[in-house]
Amino acid sequence: MNGSLRSNTVDIKLRRGPAGLGFNIVGGVDQQYVVNDCGIYVSKIKEDGAAALDGRLEEGDKILMINGVKLGDQSHKAAVDLFRTAGEDVELHVLKKSSHHAKGPCDSHADSSSWGSCVGLAAVLTGAGAMLSLLYLRHLRRNF
Repeated sequence: MNGSLRSNTVDIKLRRGPAGLGFNIVGGVDQQYVVNDCGIYVSKIKEDGAAALDGRLEEGDKILMINGVKLGDQSHKAAVDLFRTAGEDVELHVLKKSSHHAKGPCDSHADSSSWGSCVGLAAVLTGAGAMLSLLYLRHLRRNF
């Protein structure tokens, strides 16, 4: 793994509560959630569940391992079975969601550097529009 990928991973230990671990998953080799990615992702955090009370797991996070078992090559059903039989104390190795999973570079969940890119893009487009306007006006002036 490269350094940037490592810096986005976190180990989370959860204790199963009365309602389980408190989150839903999507994905797997048979039900891709992200294009060209067979990983297992958190689709919903249940209010007052173990994951919500812990606070570190978020919707959109990719779960790489549960109790040391890699999830990258598991079917959805196999992953669900691993979660169901994981015991009371569960250790998750998680890749935190990144801005490329956001709706776009200007999404409200994007970080400040992405926001800066949006401002830069707007400035470039505004400049290009101004240049085109000037060229058009010059063209009109020559023809009259």
